[in-house]
Amino acid sequence: MSEMTLSPLVLGFWRLGQWGYGKQELLRLVERSVELGVSSMDHAMVYRSEAPFGEALALNPSLRDNLQIITKCGIRPCGFGVLGANAVNHYDFSQAYTVHSVEASLRDLKTDRIDLLLLHRPDFLMDIAEVAQTFEQLHATGKVLHFGVSNFTVQQLEALQSALPRALITNQVECSPLNMTAIADGTFDQAQRLGMRPMLWSCLAGGRLAEPKTSQQHSVVAALQVVAKELGASTVEAVIYAWLMALPCKPYPILGTSKVERVQAAAEAVNLQLSREQWYRIWEASNGASVP
Repeated sequence: MSEMTLSPLVLGFWRLGQWGYGKQELLRLVERSVELGVSSMDHAMVYRSEAPFGEALALNPSLRDNLQIITKCGIRPCGFGVLGANAVNHYDFSQAYTVHSVEASLRDLKTDRIDLLLLHRPDFLMDIAEVAQTFEQLHATGKVLHFGVSNFTVQQLEALQSALPRALITNQVECSPLNMTAIADGTFDQAQRLGMRPMLWSCLAGGRLAEPKTSQQHSVVAALQVVAKELGASTVEAVIYAWLMALPCKPYPILGTSKVERVQAAAEAVNLQLSREQWYRIWEASNGASVP
């Protein structure tokens, strides 16, 4: 059973570079999100979000103790200096690189600890004993409090967990009404068995549910609208997050928005309770057929 609890919804900074926010605007977004109950902040080295976030946080250092800062390492693309690749994009879970990446994240985030460190995508050269040793080193120094993974298969997570003395906190995976793979492939069954609450990215299907084009997308949006009306929900987005949060593995959906009003609208999901029939109405719309 995991020892760490995140806020019910997580604020993601994948697209921070596209927002055009200055330090004060970013700080206001974070402060208001915390007031709305969204205190977990999701970053990654490859998002290039850590340094801007750290600069904003430096304007109000006392805010740090109200946050759970999540970041990721392990992807080494070209164009990222010493943390990147020379010629070939690759993954790297070696001890030297992981420690170096964490040190850079701490510096950029202007903090003395990372609440949750995730291995971003599976490294096919992962040595589970080396990763375990690295995690223990980082934990012993207080630089990382908890660990998890992202985009791992059931087998990859099982293998890594077998080498670790403490439980992984999460597996961050893609899931939305248009991508239900993790619901069916054992990822969420494993999470329940381990007492591990997944984090979910691309919950709005990369914006495709906001501007439906295919028959499947239109069908899902129509089902969401019906359920929203039945529940008295203000937005379809809130219904999507509530649909995901209804899963028994109790996942944490990640919000990819820069707008406080959308964070506020999403927060409504915490109080929405879908019936089984409402949940399966949305599942059926995506699946294109009823349950067998």
